[in-house]
Amino acid sequence: MSQLLERFIRYVKVNTRSDAASQTIPTTVGQVELASIIQRELEEIGLSKIRYSKENGFLTAVLPANTTKEIPAIGLIAHLDTADYSAENIQPQIFTNYDGQDVLLNEALGIYMKVSEFPNLKEYVGQTLITTDGTTLLGADDKAGIVEILAAVDYLLAHPEIKHGDIWLAFGPDEEIGRGADRFDATNFPVEFAYTIDSGRVGAFEYETFNAAQAVITIEGTSVHPGTAFGVMVNAIKLGERLDASLPKDEVPEKTKDYEGFYLLTKFSGTLDYAELVYIIRDHDKGKFQQRKEYLTQKVSELNALLDKERCTLVISDQYYNMKEIIEQDMRSVEIAIKAMENLGIKPIVAPFRGGTDGSKISFMGIPTPNLFTGGENFHGQYEFITLEAMEQATQTIVEIVKETAILKK
Repeated sequence: MSQLLERFIRYVKVNTRSDAASQTIPTTVGQVELASIIQRELEEIGLSKIRYSKENGFLTAVLPANTTKEIPAIGLIAHLDTADYSAENIQPQIFTNYDGQDVLLNEALGIYMKVSEFPNLKEYVGQTLITTDGTTLLGADDKAGIVEILAAVDYLLAHPEIKHGDIWLAFGPDEEIGRGADRFDATNFPVEFAYTIDSGRVGAFEYETFNAAQAVITIEGTSVHPGTAFGVMVNAIKLGERLDASLPKDEVPEKTKDYEGFYLLTKFSGTLDYAELVYIIRDHDKGKFQQRKEYLTQKVSELNALLDKERCTLVISDQYYNMKEIIEQDMRSVEIAIKAMENLGIKPIVAPFRGGTDGSKISFMGIPTPNLFTGGENFHGQYEFITLEAMEQATQTIVEIVKETAILKK
């Protein structure tokens, strides 16, 4: 556990925040720096086929099979980057034997993580709590996933009596901005199924995600002096407001849950003569997902029909799909993970994920890839935390998955 903690603290101090405005691969140099650190450690551990690809930003390696028995090759995947939140000069704090009370994150700034706001803290009494200093995120999403994979590999190397097939590792970039997996080289990742170690609290496990698309609507207005505007001016901003008001007001993230889809206006900018609206469209059901895209298309057409000319242009781009569509064709990855958790006395929390993972895209490349917990909570912000014990449970679950995979073909 001391090695797990040391490696985690060292990794989170590397600023790997991705940057959606960048066009480099990866989008930030910190991700390359962390990949280099991990690569050196993989070499010291003695793994095979270690390779960092400048073309896609993925670091891959393999722990070779230690038996001639036919055991399915599996993959373990985690991402290098952190979310769009302050990640400069991360100062993790360690609270041993946490007492279940409010946590003082930053005395100088008076920042507390309060149990009244985060009652789940009570579940971690007596554990080693790791937090931010209240000014940055922590980076457990997904550096906890990385160190848990490496800790599992260390354990398997120290216990050769645990027989396994090839275990492939992949540490990739830019997951938080939805780009990294687009370039994943599935052809050279020869596994039957894989896991992203990238979910939240202990037991969390997802093999259903949204179907996702982005819609960009541009509006052409006509700008003239307001004193001579009668019958001439067309206010692009007002048209944008009118279009947004035509969408179902309750089908937004703040009013939906579980399997309910939504439209989310993520950007609205404009002047009198030009406006741009950017939406994301989400639904677990592929048929409803298609209907949502068609509905938005219809609303744009209806608005154009009321105008003197076609002023609104819509471009919809699919982003990823519900990985359940692929995984349900071969449920071994799900069955093994659930059995592994049950073996360890961990209650599986299986729920549809209201988002996407790298596995959403990798699954459609032919590798069923559900999402397994890291143990962290409150991701993407100043109140992010994880415990050492939760990371150990994630490590144990990975090892147990390896054991269950070996049993699969008996």
